[in-house]
Amino acid sequence: MTALGLFLVLSAAICHATWNFLVKRIGGGTELLWLFSLVATGIYLPVAVIVLWIEQPVLDSAMAFAISGSALIHLAYFIVLQAGYRAGDLSVVYPIARSTGPFLSTCFAVLFLGETVTVQLAIGAAIIIGGVLCLTGGFRGGTHHVLTSASFGVGVGCLIASYTVWDAYAVSTILVPPLLLDYASSVLRVLILSPLAYRRRETIRSLWHQHRGRVVGIAVFSPLAYILVLYALRFTPVVYVAPGREISVVLAVVAGGWLLGEGDLPRRLVWSLVILVGMGLLVTG
Repeated sequence: MTALGLFLVLSAAICHATWNFLVKRIGGGTELLWLFSLVATGIYLPVAVIVLWIEQPVLDSAMAFAISGSALIHLAYFIVLQAGYRAGDLSVVYPIARSTGPFLSTCFAVLFLGETVTVQLAIGAAIIIGGVLCLTGGFRGGTHHVLTSASFGVGVGCLIASYTVWDAYAVSTILVPPLLLDYASSVLRVLILSPLAYRRRETIRSLWHQHRGRVVGIAVFSPLAYILVLYALRFTPVVYVAPGREISVVLAVVAGGWLLGEGDLPRRLVWSLVILVGMGLLVTG
């Protein structure tokens, strides 16, 4: 991985951990998703216009198809993730999704994009994926709806892999501007979730009045986190970026133990160090 690619992935990880931390402080659901997506479309509209003016992409059928496909896959990801958290157990859905996502992304990149995996890269990715699984709690026994939770976890992981490889092809081959690709996803989420938002407008109004600063923070950092990843994917193979993105899980989980007092900090730090070892192998591979 190049120095610039590493910088973009690490910066994206910090942004990703930040907006997830803010979401956890608010504790919102679909209403929050619609609200911060709406705010994000307003914040990033001037930037999107500037990018269109500078890059002047040719909006042909291939680019339109790539943008539409990406927006739909991302929407499906959010919907399945929300459904998984409602029907299953977070302690199963989250670790399976976060571990199968980069694994399947790497497999899809090799199968569909023709990327190659070295032995060192494979070892580094395996250490990161295993470390993330253990850091997020592993497969805990005694949980309800294990099969349902596991199914949702794998489903979310498949969608993570799908949009990662799809978007990598869109920005590196079709040359869709990364910011435009992510902006389209935000717009589609707002449009599709607007009927639900209207029905729950009192809840949304309350969220805005009580957590305005945090909502704006999520609206800034959530798109920025993925836009940085998309720029990295323009010149960095998926087999490096997908596992490397999981460093955000380290930041988010450690922040939960440190800043939110969730406990078990020594174990979190140990597995974080293991993941950093895997990251080191990935970067130097």
